[in-house]
Amino acid sequence: MSEFCSVHTHSTMCDGKSTLEEMARAAYEAGAVSFGASGHSHTPIPEDEGDVLPRDMTAYRAEVLRLREEFTGRMDVLLGVELDNCADVTAEGFDYWIGSAHRLRGPGGALYTVDWTEELLAACLEEAFQGDGCALAERYYAEVRRMAAMRPTILGHIDLVTKFNETGRFFDEEAPRYRAAALEALHAADPGETLLEINTGAMSRGYRRTPYPALFLLREWRDMGGRIILTADAHSADAVVYGYAQAAELARAAGYTRSTLLTRSGRREAEL
Repeated sequence: MSEFCSVHTHSTMCDGKSTLEEMARAAYEAGAVSFGASGHSHTPIPEDEGDVLPRDMTAYRAEVLRLREEFTGRMDVLLGVELDNCADVTAEGFDYWIGSAHRLRGPGGALYTVDWTEELLAACLEEAFQGDGCALAERYYAEVRRMAAMRPTILGHIDLVTKFNETGRFFDEEAPRYRAAALEALHAADPGETLLEINTGAMSRGYRRTPYPALFLLREWRDMGGRIILTADAHSADAVVYGYAQAAELARAAGYTRSTLLTRSGRREAEL
């Protein structure tokens, strides 16, 4: 890759393990042209307290802007946020935002987090969907579709529901019902506005061997005229550009030759 950025990152200000300064420094030392802080947005869910940004993001904004000054002339620093499908805040006033769905709501109204643990996803499958994995996936992709329609800068890990499914335990990713739901969510995105991320976060934390999203989604996005961005969804300084070579390989398999960079002066393309 000729150039790269790292703009899907989490620090100790949400559920990350490294400070924002440690994350930014690691991105700079790795050679990134830009670093973006994208803390998890606040949600009204009590269990999220401590793992998401507070409703008042003043301190978060101030720290990112301090780092912007510190790295001026060496690396762009961008102020971003990852807006969750259950968020009770907006993305107003940020340089960019990532639109992500981490939860689905079961038929009875209960919320289930699809990427927390394999056991919780299994409980969701049995309690809310009577073992129908495609129904679970359809409900998840309905949330993704809603986020995609909001035209985020980046559509986050579109098929996050597959995090624990590499063995096919929960649903068949080749099933027409599954693919139809995933494609419907993708088609809700605006390829002229939104970037689709190739995300290596689950790889760096040992949950997956391949990046998100699946190749069929990337190929469809290419056919739609959509652009991609490589992200690490990093939760620690040692993972800020984790697996980018594999992400670039997946992009090339889908027919891409370039990825998009986010910078202070706007978007630009870089050779993969």
